[in-house]
Amino acid sequence: MMQTSLFSAEIYEVTDISNKIKSIRSPLFYVGDKYKLMPQLKKLFPENINTYYDVFCGGGSASINVKANKFIMNDMDDKIMGLHKHLQKSSENIHGFIQKMYRLIEDYDLSLSEKGTNAKIEELKKIYGKTYFSKYNKKSYLKLRNDYNKNQSNIDLLYLLLIYGFNHMIRFNSQGKFNLPVGNVDWNKNVTKALENYSFWYNNNDIILSSGLDFETFVESQNIKPGDFLYFDPPYLIAFSDYNKFWKDEEEHRLYTLLDRLSDNGIYWGLSNMISHKGKTNNILLNWSQKYNKYRIESNYISRFDNTIKRSSKEIYVTNYLNGGLV
Repeated sequence: MMQTSLFSAEIYEVTDISNKIKSIRSPLFYVGDKYKLMPQLKKLFPENINTYYDVFCGGGSASINVKANKFIMNDMDDKIMGLHKHLQKSSENIHGFIQKMYRLIEDYDLSLSEKGTNAKIEELKKIYGKTYFSKYNKKSYLKLRNDYNKNQSNIDLLYLLLIYGFNHMIRFNSQGKFNLPVGNVDWNKNVTKALENYSFWYNNNDIILSSGLDFETFVESQNIKPGDFLYFDPPYLIAFSDYNKFWKDEEEHRLYTLLDRLSDNGIYWGLSNMISHKGKTNNILLNWSQKYNKYRIESNYISRFDNTIKRSSKEIYVTNYLNGGLV
């Protein structure tokens, strides 16, 4: 068992991360997804995990890239959990699900670059450069969105909206209607590959989904034992996005109080968070994390507006154990 060290103010570096190591991405392509960071994070996770608790699972890339005897996934967003449930059920015959998606794409006359383009797309490409998919798909996408909002029990349509929507996001208005605009994206070979990988992972592991609980309610409802590990990737307090808008100081304090209680009970956990972003500093995190071990994570986030690396953003990984091989 690892030695627990609870009073380290130093921020450690994660070294020897090969650029050739690639992670598996979730087919949900979720905002804030950790798949690019998993080569760094996996080096910091315990080597032997009995039950892995993914408390803010989002798209699930952190779970997919971890080895554990059992996985329990939770997220406060019940739509995300519904998509996971749908994809896991579809994993019984993932190629049948993919073929069903192809038929829906054809029915809605959406682009399908995995199977090539057509003359109209090529013409739009000459005129609009990088936004030709959005020009081609806009009318069909709006019909798809309207059909889903008429019958939100059809999760197949929600998954297509995620694939073709702006930045692969999921967004609903105050009336509960999906309102994300079309994106300059479509179904390509990466989507199919991600679905196949997800299916393989699900079919070869012991995975349980929660019903979309508040993080504290979820953790306190579990029978957590020594040898288990909890990973927390909460909304970032100082980084604005639709996902973060309900996360305030109160939730931040409540999360850290929970992590302190887990430490008092000898339960190992890891937390991803952002300590600075666009001139803002998360002082709550900065002060609280002084008593734990911290590792700097190279995030290299790209802005959808200017495609430049956000070098002012500093992400850290905080743990209540010290992995002696990494400092």
